Amino acid sequence: MRHCIYPGTFDPITYGHLDVLSRAARLFDRVTVAVAETAGAGKAPLFTAEQRMAMIAPNLKELPNVGITTFRGLLVEFCMAQKADAIIRGLRVLSDFEFEFNMALMNRHLEPRMETLFVMPNEEFSYTSSTLVKQVARFGGDVARFVPPNVADALRAAYAAGAR
Repeated sequence: MRHCIYPGTFDPITYGHLDVLSRAARLFDRVTVAVAETAGAGKAPLFTAEQRMAMIAPNLKELPNVGITTFRGLLVEFCMAQKADAIIRGLRVLSDFEFEFNMALMNRHLEPRMETLFVMPNEEFSYTSSTLVKQVARFGGDVARFVPPNVADALRAAYAAGAR
């Protein structure tokens, strides 16, 4: 059984993430969405890992071979512990490539048996990022085209409560 890990902060999950996830679910027998408990350099998540998982879970109903969990530490160590065959990473635009390529090479250096596969979302999601969605939501803009309804509600509530 082929198993892949789809890692990210997913702060919050977008339709672009879900598109990459649905593509991965068609390619692999089992997919694990791995929500990073801590964000990368320069990122401060708006939502806790538990809140991010709670936003993702309702959107997996149509994907029976997809599970969700959190992780901390090195991704490749997590992947090996999960007995995964590959890491799935989404590439939206050309500027994503350099960062993702370097990360894939480092992961390969740390664990040569772990493959990274790049998946492109539908072009309608190529400009959508969690960061941009949060900026729009923060200033009261409508994010319904970019995120599922439960995520739009969570963003509205977070910013109404004074989140930055």
